Amino acid sequence: MECSIPPAGSIQLRFRKGDKDRELSPCLFSMLRIAGIIGKGPERQEEQVRQMAACMRHEGSSRLNSYCDAEMGIWLGWIDQAEGGSSDLSPVWNDERTICLLFAGEEFDLGGRGRALVAEYERKGIQFLSELNGWFNGVLIDLREKKVVLFTDRYGLGRLYIHEQPELFFFSSEAKSLLCILPGLREIDFQSLGEFVSCGCPLQNKTVFKGISLLPGASVWTFWAGGKRTKEAFFQKETWEQQPALDAEAYYQALKSTFPRILRKYFAGEAKIGLSLTGGLDGRMIMAWANRAAGTLPCYTFASIYRDSADVRSARRVAKVASQPYSTIPLDAKFLRQFPELAEQAVYISDGAMDITGAAELYLNRLARAIAPVRLTGNYGSEILRGTVAFRPSKVSGGVYDNEFEALCFRGEETYRKEAEGNVLSFIAFKQVPWHHYCRLSIEQSELSVRSPYLDNELVALSYRMPHAMADKSLFLRLIADGNPALSVIPTDRGLRSREVPVLTRLHQIYEAAVLKAEYAYDYAMPHWAAPIDRLLAPFKPARLFLGRHKFQSYRLWYRDDLASYVQEVLLDSRALQRPYLCSKSVKAMVDHHVRGTRNYTRELNKILSLELMQRSLLERRWEGAHNN
Repeated sequence: MECSIPPAGSIQLRFRKGDKDRELSPCLFSMLRIAGIIGKGPERQEEQVRQMAACMRHEGSSRLNSYCDAEMGIWLGWIDQAEGGSSDLSPVWNDERTICLLFAGEEFDLGGRGRALVAEYERKGIQFLSELNGWFNGVLIDLREKKVVLFTDRYGLGRLYIHEQPELFFFSSEAKSLLCILPGLREIDFQSLGEFVSCGCPLQNKTVFKGISLLPGASVWTFWAGGKRTKEAFFQKETWEQQPALDAEAYYQALKSTFPRILRKYFAGEAKIGLSLTGGLDGRMIMAWANRAAGTLPCYTFASIYRDSADVRSARRVAKVASQPYSTIPLDAKFLRQFPELAEQAVYISDGAMDITGAAELYLNRLARAIAPVRLTGNYGSEILRGTVAFRPSKVSGGVYDNEFEALCFRGEETYRKEAEGNVLSFIAFKQVPWHHYCRLSIEQSELSVRSPYLDNELVALSYRMPHAMADKSLFLRLIADGNPALSVIPTDRGLRSREVPVLTRLHQIYEAAVLKAEYAYDYAMPHWAAPIDRLLAPFKPARLFLGRHKFQSYRLWYRDDLASYVQEVLLDSRALQRPYLCSKSVKAMVDHHVRGTRNYTRELNKILSLELMQRSLLERRWEGAHNN
């Protein structure tokens, strides 16, 4: 199974104030990416916004559009790729053509239709944003009040990268748009880079690029024609934190009532939907309450080339019981052949937010798009419903990095600890999700539309009311059983089920936990002393004993074997060895030890390969048509 990308299109539409409305076919979502400049300055903004938008054209069938109003001081460019459904494409004007809305993303509570959103603004003002439910960003132009408003969803998953100057304000759905036209920004923020290395992502709405930050979640930033700017928010997390807790049974009944009702919204529209299934609870909860006709909800699982994983075995049974088609999408030899190109694309598309392991996500989601253009997933379920903190600082290996940069990595750990203080669910929803989870989401969304009911506003609000003692998986097994009893008795990838068989169920759980730990220890976390033993045993293929049981990626072996020449080519290049944050002697030794199989440096290779591709694809790129002076 392979998804081909259509050849590059040449359609370029252009809209100015006063143009007539277009005749638009219904569309539930538009894979829209926005770029813009607000303010007064040199007369090059129109050219610049088109360059900014062109940088975000990753799909051949996408269209480049622009809107300019010099009197208001607003220049917009955007790329859209319509996929089918039921809401208006942007931009949308009111009947008097005094209000214009450019909306990127999906909205699930107000119907998502652009004209409906404009009508809500006319009735309620900018606070209509507090009623929206989804992942989005946008621009609202009000010619009556001579103002422009930028906004994001309350979590900040609808990212907008921003750069402020005294007279001009630049923003874009992707940082590369700013790097393209503003060469002065092509410089590393080393403190943020230290956080990327130690924590996996920059913190506090920063990026690794000096002068570029993120518009915070729930933002309402307003720019008046006279130059005044205000920075407000339409939602405060305290609104949810201050809710009273429910008792155990009241919470369960509220969850049982809420989840099926909100889930229906995520099946809306005419676009075909595929369910990404794993062996865990969260996708199964969706299946238990989906109530889809037999054969109408294709399901799939990302798979290893070694064997059927616990995810695959469990998900296949779930799909069969629900009478839905099922397939696996494996990482195969073709992926490894394409890895150099996929790795660079993953870093480039995500603006450096995702490391090179995103190559696998890019490859697999492209194939998933051939099954359905909308991917419904259980992502964020364990985080929101069970309070799982999914990222923490990791130990930075001594000797690989320059001493000064290593100190910045340690400082990043201190910043993380401060940010993690307070309400755990607020940390997850408003920091972990937009800072850490966005990196993988950015890769997924480059290929298809991603939906998860677990960030629905109503469900997240209810999660704040959960009794502390109920953060237990038995609660969710009960919910699955109430939705579809047959699904609750199928063991999860960890051996959980609603009806336990004495002794056997516990032994199954112990076995799966042990296998998971063994696979992790053999591949990603193999101690240095064991690496040469594994190399000596390579002719006997010990990997077949451990790998593929729970995970579908095996980077330690790939870097040692299939990708060894790639690792050497990238990291032993003179450009890489001269990076100011690296110790070149240590890098050479590390690469040599890993490819010879005498030590395991998988973590370190993931990071420094990603940093090098970030330098080459984003900071040192020759941007077509850009002015570099």
